Amino acid sequence: MSIISIDDIHKNRFLINQHITVFGWIRNRRDSKCGISFLDLYDGSSIKTVQVIVNQSIFNYNTEVLRLTIGCSVCIDGRLVLSIGKKQKYEIQASKLMVIGWVDFPEKYPVAAKNHTYEYLREIPHLRSRTNFIGVITRIRNTMFHAMHHFLYKKKYYWIPTPIITSLDSEGAGAMFKVSTLDISNPPRQKDGLVDFKQDFFGKESFLTVSGQLTLESYACSMGKVYSFGPTFRAENSNTTRHLSEFWMLEVEQAFFDLNEISELSEQIIKYIINFVLKHCSNEMNFLQNKIDANIFQRLEKFLSSEIVHINYSDAIQILQDSDYNFKNPISMGMDLFSEHEKYLVDHYFFNAVFVKNFPKHLKAFYMKLNNDGHTVSSMDLLIPGIGEILGGSQREENKSILKNRLLELNLNKKDYSWYIDLRRYGSVPHSGFGLGFERLISYITGIYNVKDLIPFPRTINHALC
Repeated sequence: MSIISIDDIHKNRFLINQHITVFGWIRNRRDSKCGISFLDLYDGSSIKTVQVIVNQSIFNYNTEVLRLTIGCSVCIDGRLVLSIGKKQKYEIQASKLMVIGWVDFPEKYPVAAKNHTYEYLREIPHLRSRTNFIGVITRIRNTMFHAMHHFLYKKKYYWIPTPIITSLDSEGAGAMFKVSTLDISNPPRQKDGLVDFKQDFFGKESFLTVSGQLTLESYACSMGKVYSFGPTFRAENSNTTRHLSEFWMLEVEQAFFDLNEISELSEQIIKYIINFVLKHCSNEMNFLQNKIDANIFQRLEKFLSSEIVHINYSDAIQILQDSDYNFKNPISMGMDLFSEHEKYLVDHYFFNAVFVKNFPKHLKAFYMKLNNDGHTVSSMDLLIPGIGEILGGSQREENKSILKNRLLELNLNKKDYSWYIDLRRYGSVPHSGFGLGFERLISYITGIYNVKDLIPFPRTINHALC
């Protein structure tokens, strides 16, 4: 039996007049007085459905076909023909219909054929992929994933699966999720009363990673061009449209690269992914244009055709201070940028994406290369219209002595980072890298600004459904 997807049907004219088998779910059923039922069938492969014509001559017409409701799963055998109706191009003249799964209590079906709010759908993450909206996001996300790996494979980068469990915070600070097999109600304790993590599974305190960067650097210093892509975790008490406790991040590291070169690479990969989506997800993007963002194509084409602006942190602060904008958080030199400051720069001043570079060292992590002025580091944040920060990176500090001093300045234990210092001890090289928030890039491409709607099972404070 050759199973055909609905996407295959809409893309392959050679299937016309062929006998085919399709599996899927009922989206709608309507019946005529002359003993014919019309079924709209979807299978997740396309935003489009296919109409199935079922004649009362089918043996289970009265007993099963007339009982079908939205959500029922079926197998259809029949002939694919051009439709004489104007609402669809193809239809299947069914010769056999088999019901695979019924819907219990159809009148209470959680994703009935009506408009549901995003908030409601977040409460049923196990079912929300049955909606057109989440189906569109899922196919776009999958296409972006493929584009990202394809770009890096063509550029001869090696994929490195960096560890999810770690004993280090790569940022030098931050709220992390602990990983432990100890009995939390009665953990073993040392003489001073502190938890004795030597009796834990790993023999030390361990966490879910906030970044795979440090371990990725070790491979950059031997393999040259590497990247990782996987889940990262932040135990931040934040419930905004931009934050998740579990999210996916692309991290790239390259030896013998400086800040300008890694900035250029990050721009190339983002533009490649956007182009790839526009080429391969036209139906999904048209849906978003009609439902979410009428200017989606113009917005993305402008980004693709524009050169990203490059400014120093000090210039960004000056622009913000000189503006007449009423910021909730007044800005001054030495402060980190808030979301409102980032959005002002891209949405109201430059009207373009912006690389902000060379931040004060006290705002950034210990591993970033110290500039010659001794006060700033060779760093960059990429700010995107409508989103704000989407990517952060830097040239990494390759000087062993400076790196040790930075660890001391931030009160970090050198013993914990001894292996990281080793990379500067044995054939140190200049190298640079960046981390790209995958959900934030999806947000920019789709025009959907709550990242909880862009990941299958969102994890946020007080929410871990499924």
